[in-house]
Amino acid sequence: MSEQYVLDLQEVDATQIAVVGGKGAHLGGLSRIDGIRVPAGFCVTTDAFRRIMAEAPSIDDRLDQLSRLNPDDREAIRTLSARIRRIIEGIAIPGDLAAAITRALGRLGERAAYAVRSSATAEDLPTASFAGQQDTYLNVVGPTAILQHVSRCWASLFTERAVTYRQRNGIDHRTVHMAVVVQQMVFPHAAGILFTADPVTGNRKVATVDAGFGLGEALVSGLVNPDVFKVRHGEVVAKAIAAKQRAVHALPAGGTQEVAIDSQRQEQPALTDAQVVRLVQLGRRIEAHFGRPQDIEWCLVDDGFQIVQSRPITTLFPIPETGDQENHVYVSVGHGQMMTDPMKPLGLSMWQLTAMVPMREAGGRLFVDVTRRLASPASRAGLLDVMGRGDPLIRDALETVLDHDDFVPSLPDAGPGGPPAGASATIETDPAIVTELIERSRVSIAALERDIRTKTGPALFDFLLEAFEEHKRVLSDPLSMQAIMAGMEATWWLNDKLQEWLGEKNAADTLTLSAPDNVTSEMGLALLDVADVIRPQPEVVAFLQGVEDEGFLDELAKLAGGTEARDAIEAYLDRYGMRCVGEIDITRPRWRERPTTLVPVILDNVRNFEPGAAERRFEQGRQKAQKKEQDVLSRLRALPDGDQKADEAKGMIDRVRTFIGYREYPKYGIVSRYFVYKQALLEEAERLVQANVFPEKEDIFYLTFQELHDVVRSNQVDDQLIQQRKDAFRSYHALTPPRVLTSDGEAVTGAYRRDDVPAGALIGLPVSTGTIEGRARVILDMAEADLEAGDILVTTFTDPSWSPLFVGIAGLVTEVGGLMTHGAVIAREYGLPAVVGVEQATRLIRDGQRIRVHGTDGYVEILP
Repeated sequence: MSEQYVLDLQEVDATQIAVVGGKGAHLGGLSRIDGIRVPAGFCVTTDAFRRIMAEAPSIDDRLDQLSRLNPDDREAIRTLSARIRRIIEGIAIPGDLAAAITRALGRLGERAAYAVRSSATAEDLPTASFAGQQDTYLNVVGPTAILQHVSRCWASLFTERAVTYRQRNGIDHRTVHMAVVVQQMVFPHAAGILFTADPVTGNRKVATVDAGFGLGEALVSGLVNPDVFKVRHGEVVAKAIAAKQRAVHALPAGGTQEVAIDSQRQEQPALTDAQVVRLVQLGRRIEAHFGRPQDIEWCLVDDGFQIVQSRPITTLFPIPETGDQENHVYVSVGHGQMMTDPMKPLGLSMWQLTAMVPMREAGGRLFVDVTRRLASPASRAGLLDVMGRGDPLIRDALETVLDHDDFVPSLPDAGPGGPPAGASATIETDPAIVTELIERSRVSIAALERDIRTKTGPALFDFLLEAFEEHKRVLSDPLSMQAIMAGMEATWWLNDKLQEWLGEKNAADTLTLSAPDNVTSEMGLALLDVADVIRPQPEVVAFLQGVEDEGFLDELAKLAGGTEARDAIEAYLDRYGMRCVGEIDITRPRWRERPTTLVPVILDNVRNFEPGAAERRFEQGRQKAQKKEQDVLSRLRALPDGDQKADEAKGMIDRVRTFIGYREYPKYGIVSRYFVYKQALLEEAERLVQANVFPEKEDIFYLTFQELHDVVRSNQVDDQLIQQRKDAFRSYHALTPPRVLTSDGEAVTGAYRRDDVPAGALIGLPVSTGTIEGRARVILDMAEADLEAGDILVTTFTDPSWSPLFVGIAGLVTEVGGLMTHGAVIAREYGLPAVVGVEQATRLIRDGQRIRVHGTDGYVEILP
């Protein structure tokens, strides 16, 4: 095939990223849209770039060196990338290539001014925008200058910024090539950026226009604040006109300069409202062509708009697909389940198949559609109440959506309201109920383990679909629901009444210390017992400090004291090995599959605790709760109607202590079942690998349950689909899921409406009483925990798998959570002051800073 060094923009379309890069392909696509004007120009293709790279054999060695560097070694990257850029800029452009570029210029006008713009093959992609990674040169005049700037664009593939970005995103430097776009320069009266969806809220119905005088560079470089217009349904609904003191203009001989703007012009809008509306109409046409919201660079020349760039907006959270045109309001499942990371397709579909309500997927997360419950006034009150008790930010976000005129339709009272039917029917305060429920669950799981053993192939999938029905039956057991609600309602009653009668906040927090039958808090204490077995064995401790391989348990038996250590860890894994961080996603590695996760926590326990700590901790909590109970009851008796109040409170305290621990059990049951399902599916995957259907077992995680069922029946899989799913999953990590999402794409986070907090404090939800000061440990991965006594754990979310860390810390701060989520329940049982739902806590609090956690009043202070 003969090399093609130059292509006219009109010849290029979106399929040719490999030839003309992301920017070139998009511009080619834009120039084909009816009614969209794009400045004339051509692309110098990636063939030309490869030809240049081949002229300098020394570049190969340098690229090898570059790929071996650590992305954090900025100095080495800076030096080496500068050397590569110098080599590229120093290569003389071969005659035939220079001639092809000059011929293209001749067709457009050799003495005209041009913009010379980099267009790499890995930019403006749906999953990685690479915005600002490579260079653009404006107002370049004459063939010699243009050839020189084409060289500079090639070299800009190796700016320090671009190199670091690729290394961080795992992109091989050799796979990215550079094309160059050469376009006729436009000299605009005004220029700027149009977002076809609101980049702040995500609302797809609201377009945002940023505008300034002169070239768009002034806005992009941050030289001036733009005028900002918001357009909805074809009209300007909001605008803010900035004082634009400077602009960037082109110079006649080439290049650009900053100029001051006359004082009387500074306050004038850069566009009229009519022009803004017309621009947004063009934007909607471009968005329809590319099929997703766009970030568009535009210029106003005379009275017409020219489009010089369009790329997807990569930061928007996707919207669940419904296939209808109705308005919908979705609540995040992840915020309730303490797991806001993206889930893989198998994880999503298994949770959907075993959940009690229908759920929709977007951006690798699950959402529940609450539109109908919000629409009818009776069910609305119940929904807002339940949501508000769990997470006030979700309630506030829902109220914000209800304030939007007519977004949620009003329906007559027909929808189901409040908590599930039968949940609040009273049950006796009888510990035997909890014992019976735990036994029912144990028997059901034992039957599942027994019956699944013989099932393989399509029969396994038929069996699992039946198992999911049993799973849901156990979850929706009315007695189980009543026990959970009894514990929660008694907590609320105590907090409300004791504040009213005794003026005491969150009194129930102390009354629930060391509550019985809590499988999650027992899990944390049981790991202290494991540490007790290991602590006296110096050889075992030394060995564990160097453990990296998952097979370490077999090695332990060779050491003095190793057999007891292994047996203690094995017994722990038998009871809790199905747990892990993000455990609602079945594809996440369980502790049983990756026991090294527990090693740092065991070693922290060995170092920070004395023998017998677990029993002492539990007993101290129990006594504190008992003392609190006596104190509260004696203070109540001293009040008018004191005996009656004390009797009622005593009944509720007994009720909380009987039922609150069970709150954690259903999740333990779910996760226990999940591990049984997972082991069966992985054995199936092993057979598919043997049959050469999949290259590796974990590939099944990128298919839904139904798709995997089909693969097992047909022994065929679409490899491209698996690859697309892997890429999409990787891209979802960059997205922050909103608590509430609308079908317009608006992401609503909610706010705490509070004025009783010191200036500068971070506001959250008080879930476990007390105030503590200490060193913040910002930990995003449990396996990297390295805690000292007195540390305060700061993290995004804590599902039950984090509770082994709770025994060694003094306080807790999380970004996600509510009054009854796992972290809150365990914090109360361990007596840890805790504030949850603190927006961006892991970014605003730095690891090692001293902080003060106000667990009673719900805020965190960062100390000097």
